[in-house]
Amino acid sequence: MNLHLILLLVYSVLQVGLGLWIGRRVRGTSDFFVAGRALGPGLLATTLIAANVGAGSTVGAAGLGYRDGLSAWWWVGSAGIGSMVLALSVGPRIWAVAREHDLRTVGDYLEFRFHPGVRGLIAALLWVGTLAILAGQLIALAWVLQVVVGLPKAWGCLIGGLVATAYFSAGGLLTSAWVNVLQLLVMLAGFAAALWLGPASLGGWNEVMTRTTAEHAEHWRFLEAGGSGWFYLPLLAPAFVISPGLLQKVYGAREARAVRNGVLLCAVALLLFAFVPPLLGSLARALHPALENRELALPTLLMQDLPPLVGALGLAAVVSAEISTVDAILFMLSTSLSQDIYRRFLRPAAEESEILRVARAAAVLGAALGITLALLLPNVISALSLFYSILSVSLFVPLLAGLYLPRAGTREAVLAIVFGVATLLAVQFATQGRGYGAVSPVLAGLLCASLACGAGLMLKPRP
Repeated sequence: MNLHLILLLVYSVLQVGLGLWIGRRVRGTSDFFVAGRALGPGLLATTLIAANVGAGSTVGAAGLGYRDGLSAWWWVGSAGIGSMVLALSVGPRIWAVAREHDLRTVGDYLEFRFHPGVRGLIAALLWVGTLAILAGQLIALAWVLQVVVGLPKAWGCLIGGLVATAYFSAGGLLTSAWVNVLQLLVMLAGFAAALWLGPASLGGWNEVMTRTTAEHAEHWRFLEAGGSGWFYLPLLAPAFVISPGLLQKVYGAREARAVRNGVLLCAVALLLFAFVPPLLGSLARALHPALENRELALPTLLMQDLPPLVGALGLAAVVSAEISTVDAILFMLSTSLSQDIYRRFLRPAAEESEILRVARAAAVLGAALGITLALLLPNVISALSLFYSILSVSLFVPLLAGLYLPRAGTREAVLAIVFGVATLLAVQFATQGRGYGAVSPVLAGLLCASLACGAGLMLKPRP
């Protein structure tokens, strides 16, 4: 058993132990769903950063950096831009509604603003899409364990799912928020060490730039190069404005100022962190120019090109990123199934203790389905793209219309969902995901959803 594996195992046990200890403080669904609405700006920022920095932001984005260079900044940078919008407009506004009416999920808000049918429709769509992002995180964990000990993909997905499920199911958002603090500290230390010591074996960043530019002349272009660039913005940014997992963490803030400051701090951190994966991917390209799987770039760099202790810390940072996002996804799955489906449509009279048991069981079920899907999908980016597409197109227009257009009602919300998702699927299949020029399938879906909602409002009689 090598040093890297020993440290990863110890770290996994530490996360589970901390989660179980914090979970003892959970007394009801308010603690599990919204952490008792007691999160200050620091703890809110920490749990949001940990949720946003996951497989796509580390293994996936480093793989894009390996292939395309600095333009991969836009994968994480788009999340930072979306988070900025969430901090300055949507977040404080929806928090105020949630606190006033004791809303605990985005489904609660959709029913409050529109109709139970809208809540059920979105819950069903998001369950499918959320399983895809869960699969992406587990695939990234599997790549790490494959590089460290040659573990097959199936076993890597299973181990990652078990660790996150064990500590999350103990205490929901309350547990996640405190475990995320530990994970974020490890992430910062690990990636900082990799950026500082990694280029030394080549003589510095100038040599890295020389080698990568020799193979790929546009490697250090910022706006667009290869398959990466600014066009990630319409695909990703809307999802970080209206993601149920992020909004439900916002619900846990103790005041509107904590929402604004906490989410804004998260946005700034993401905009800065967005440079890290492309730089590490470029470093891996300079050292290992012939990798068959680009998503092995980051694990390979940490395992083979850094001192053992530093490499192990870097691998722990990657594991932290993946598992912290897994628990955010389990949060979405468990609260949606227990509150939006079970309590609303199956057992309206269920007691708090019963809902808590269902939420924990839903986390286990979601993990099992995510592991299964991870075995079927080929790589991290394909899995995450599926999730962001469904999330953005189905929820972005209805949620913003509900917050900012008083005349928008159930008909407009349903029109936006149906026409948006139908357009997304039609363009996706007609163009094999390429879209029409600058109009990607997601952008086409968002445009049609907006037009459908606008048409409904125009045909609606004025009071």
